[in-house]
Amino acid sequence: MRKNLSIYCVHPISGMKADDVFEYYDGVQSKFSDMGYNVYTPMFGKSSVRTDICFKAHSHNETPIVKNHAIFNRDKWMVKQADVLYANFLGAERVSIGSMMELAWGNDNDKHVVVVMEKDNIHMHAFVLEAATIVFECEDDAIDYLNLLIDKL
Repeated sequence: MRKNLSIYCVHPISGMKADDVFEYYDGVQSKFSDMGYNVYTPMFGKSSVRTDICFKAHSHNETPIVKNHAIFNRDKWMVKQADVLYANFLGAERVSIGSMMELAWGNDNDKHVVVVMEKDNIHMHAFVLEAATIVFECEDDAIDYLNLLIDKL
């Protein structure tokens, strides 16, 4: 019997092309929704910035929904609502400060934190390893695990 679980998806954003970020989150949201998860992502309400060429790390002042304060508090609230955090750092080229905040919030709120990253990933750090409930090197293994969580528990 499938449980009604929610998942918050973590992935680097700053410095990435907007198209790549939206494509990633659209794909992961579809994948987890199909598995039965209620999906939260940090892209909520950010359709107005779809035209940005590259995402900035701060100074989002276009609309109230994408102001720094709103993004910070909404993402923190979504992490608190979620049962599971899925953090995919595969191929990350620079440390994602926002992702680190999300992992810390998840750990501090006793969430089940699933991390995917290579052994030589830039996020390989004691704090990330301690914040994680489980770490995978392969995305397929992490997805299989998350499918088990919702399908078998």
